[in-house]
Amino acid sequence: MSVTQPDTTLPLESIAVAQPSWLRRALRGLRTFVRRSPMSAFWACVAAAIIFMAIAAPALAPFDPVRADFRHMTKPPSELHWFGTDQIGRDTLSRVIYGSRASLTVAAGAVLLGTTLGAIWGLACGYFGGRFDIFSQRIIEFLQSFPDLILAMAIAMALGAGMGTVIVAIAITRIPFGGRVIRAVVLSLKELSYVEAARGLGASHMRMMARHILPQCIAPYLILATTHLGVAIIIEAALGFLGVGIPPPTPTWGNMLADSLNAGLVPPWWLVLFPGVAITLTVLAFNLLGDGIRDALDPRLRGAV
Repeated sequence: MSVTQPDTTLPLESIAVAQPSWLRRALRGLRTFVRRSPMSAFWACVAAAIIFMAIAAPALAPFDPVRADFRHMTKPPSELHWFGTDQIGRDTLSRVIYGSRASLTVAAGAVLLGTTLGAIWGLACGYFGGRFDIFSQRIIEFLQSFPDLILAMAIAMALGAGMGTVIVAIAITRIPFGGRVIRAVVLSLKELSYVEAARGLGASHMRMMARHILPQCIAPYLILATTHLGVAIIIEAALGFLGVGIPPPTPTWGNMLADSLNAGLVPPWWLVLFPGVAITLTVLAFNLLGDGIRDALDPRLRGAV
């Protein structure tokens, strides 16, 4: 009885190897993330729901957030107005929904701008070193010597009210953190053997930074950006509460808390509770999501308590 042997003369290119698609790899990574960090996965769903609420605000809000209804001024939660109304009859639920759009836009814009500029600065400082690094670190230390809220408030007051101004003011407070973190990563990477080999082969500085060092900085950058979203939301709400943030009538959570003080000596509880809960849930969601991403991207932290 003869046994058929496989034809080993076929070229390797003709052997089809089933490779998982990018969607399959993404789903596999998502399942791994949920299995290893179920709490972070839960808060990721909360963050996704808040982002969806901000995007779909016109469809979800039951009323116009800036339209006054003097027949229902300072009314507690009811069947018509689930979160009650403020002192001029504006629906609190609609203002909370639209406030998520303003707060998340400012936070995302500020974090992306500030963290990206800080990361580029830190990459250059860590790679080139020398006097440029020393001078840059003194500037970063000067920026970090001011509390984040005080520095953002001073910049916002100097530039004037507006969403763009608030984004720039908060972004400047995020630059030192991105610069310090990425600089530390680059200092440890540029001495590795593969970077030395690229330098020995005559690779240019731009090629070495873009091809060999920058990809290793993506994970710290993502972790930093995610965790700083919560900080940016708190700063934006504080600026709105102090009156130097986004000007009315644009609804933001900070403006809503500031407006509650005008409703009486003792503010109605619903005007304080619902914006405060929105801020708390959003900050908590992004902070715990950032912790989960950090644990997933850093193998040294897996299984750590």
